Amino acid sequence: MPAAKKVFRLPHTLVLIFILLLGVYLLSLLIPSGEFQRVKKTFQGVERQVTLPGTYHQIEKRHLGPEWLVIAPVRGFADGMYILFTLEGTGEIIHELERRLRVTEPVIKFLTVRVDEEQKRLDKVKKLRDAKVKTRPAPAMAPATAPVTAPVAAPVAAEPVAPAETAGDETAPATV
Repeated sequence: MPAAKKVFRLPHTLVLIFILLLGVYLLSLLIPSGEFQRVKKTFQGVERQVTLPGTYHQIEKRHLGPEWLVIAPVRGFADGMYILFTLEGTGEIIHELERRLRVTEPVIKFLTVRVDEEQKRLDKVKKLRDAKVKTRPAPAMAPATAPVTAPVAAPVAAEPVAPAETAGDETAPATV
């Protein structure tokens, strides 16, 4: 009987992320820290910070403890967020909104969806479904059965109603 060949299975995604995070942490201990000089410039009416080429210089290294392997991903998820908003406007307004989202630095990804066409499609599908329901023959009714009657209690003697209470009112309730 030949030995079964071992098949490599990729570890769970979170295990891969942790291994990658550990590797980046170890590299941060070996690679010297540095930064470029930054200047604010205006592009198409939007102010942005840009780096100046050739201005790289080393800075003092900040050693972060291993607890940052747990803290950094949590902060990253907390800093990121999804925003959903709906607006009505002309194509020019939507085009300008998309342009500004493209040049805004904190926006990583955006998606613009035209809802009116989707709504038209949904209305059309609903109309077709309603038309199918109207054209279907009505289901055959089951033969009527004798109605079930509940047992009736014996009538209770009513107290006489004083004539003053019923004066002018022919449908006054009787006291039981």
